[in-house]
Amino acid sequence: MSLTIKDVDHIAKLARLDLTEEEKKRYLGQLRAILDHVAQLQALDTASIPPMASASDSQGQLRRDEPRPGLPVKKVLGNAPDSANDQFRIPPVFE
Repeated sequence: MSLTIKDVDHIAKLARLDLTEEEKKRYLGQLRAILDHVAQLQALDTASIPPMASASDSQGQLRRDEPRPGLPVKKVLGNAPDSANDQFRIPPVFE
């Protein structure tokens, strides 16, 4: 795909980027390289490759969900800037 400085300007505008002329030229080369690589990937014959949801065969090794004791209240509230009645105290949201 041929890309021009005008295309880079348009992309930069969409991304709300203010680019210098040097940056536009650099990004033009980088975007062309990316699009060339995508074109190479699109040219590959993938008809014999089945669709897949993940590149990994693992089913996710999860630990058993076993109850265990929580932290003591004093430790939980130890770094709180303000607390009262074993709870975090925060400024009111509504006044």
